[in-house]
Amino acid sequence: MNVLLVGSGGREHAIAWKLAQSPKLGKLYTAPGNPGTADYGKNVDIDVNDIEALVKFAQSKDVALAVIGPEDPLAAGIVDAFEAAGIKAFGPSGAAAQLEADKAFAKEIMRANSIPTAESRIFDNFPDAKAYIASRDEAVVIKAAGLAKGKGVFVCDEPADGIIAAEKIMCENLFGEAGAKVIVEEKLLGEEASILAFVDGRNIYVMETSQDHKPIGEGDTGPNTGGMGAYCPARCVTDKLMDQISAEVLVPTIDGMNREGSTFRGILYAGIMLTKGGPRVLEFNARFGDPETQPILMRMKSDLLEVMLATCMGNLDEVTLEWDERVAVCVVMASGGYPGDYEKGKKISGLEAAGKLDGVMVFHAGTAKKGDDIVTAGGRVLGVTALGDTVAEAKELAYKAVDMISFDGAYCRRDIADKAIESN
Repeated sequence: MNVLLVGSGGREHAIAWKLAQSPKLGKLYTAPGNPGTADYGKNVDIDVNDIEALVKFAQSKDVALAVIGPEDPLAAGIVDAFEAAGIKAFGPSGAAAQLEADKAFAKEIMRANSIPTAESRIFDNFPDAKAYIASRDEAVVIKAAGLAKGKGVFVCDEPADGIIAAEKIMCENLFGEAGAKVIVEEKLLGEEASILAFVDGRNIYVMETSQDHKPIGEGDTGPNTGGMGAYCPARCVTDKLMDQISAEVLVPTIDGMNREGSTFRGILYAGIMLTKGGPRVLEFNARFGDPETQPILMRMKSDLLEVMLATCMGNLDEVTLEWDERVAVCVVMASGGYPGDYEKGKKISGLEAAGKLDGVMVFHAGTAKKGDDIVTAGGRVLGVTALGDTVAEAKELAYKAVDMISFDGAYCRRDIADKAIESN
């Protein structure tokens, strides 16, 4: 069958690489794609938010399944548009995608269904938010309620810093309309884990766990990014903890969405903080995470296209996923200056040599082709991912590959997966 993959990041390169392994795949189109996705099919120059053009293209190419990577088109109802045109689409409806697109909505779902999360207040004007934050005497977390590319969260150890963050979001329009509302939360302490599951509206199939590294700096310092690296599986999530997360978070969330009349199909991603009081939800995403997708799919032995179809058809209970027993570590190579301003168009060298290392995949994220060269075209440029028998071996191989790749201003964290190594 022909498939249209929507997106252009490292997540989409990993999905394209995995879909290409399916015997069920006919032609693969990626819109707009990147130089990495071009290795597995045809890139199509259509913006991810041009829903009408994407649907028309899919119809013209006899596409049977559309796979939606990014959050913006999901929130805009791209799945509804494909299904209205008679084309299966992997991802939640526009209404269900509000679980990620509107953090205020997500908080209401969690409150209504007794899902453990941080204590919080929601504000739609700065004076009220400022007054509330000023009344606090402990650390606060300030979140833009809308979509902010993973950068809309400010962890503030002092309430005064929280007021500044809220002002930037609400008054200076740092994230545009995404900051019309803010969430003010208590700061949760513990280790984070990313829990991703296939959901068909009724059945939930949890994938192997992973751990993202959001802050730009080593030791989890500095501003948040879209993610500077990840590893899979997350050693901090035991089988007992996973059972608790399923029972207290995943199942009531899906049940709550069904009661709302917004049946959820696709990927449910729960960002979890493992506190002393138990697991607490930090946020929900309604799609594959980036960079978690890269190490997760490196370890998935099963046919991704098959499980996506089962998700769309409501047949997840007939699927069994198999996993490579090895560990996968993904290190993001970013442009200098990210998550702030950065330059584009820097020539990247060493890609071919790094990609030839056994057990290594170099996933393109913010790259473009310029003549015969691959150049930087985004903040997060590459996701260098490696398999190893242990976390330490996978990390060593990933950084060996990283050190073979160079471009002007290249930056990466050097402590990805260290928490797992230290816990052994």
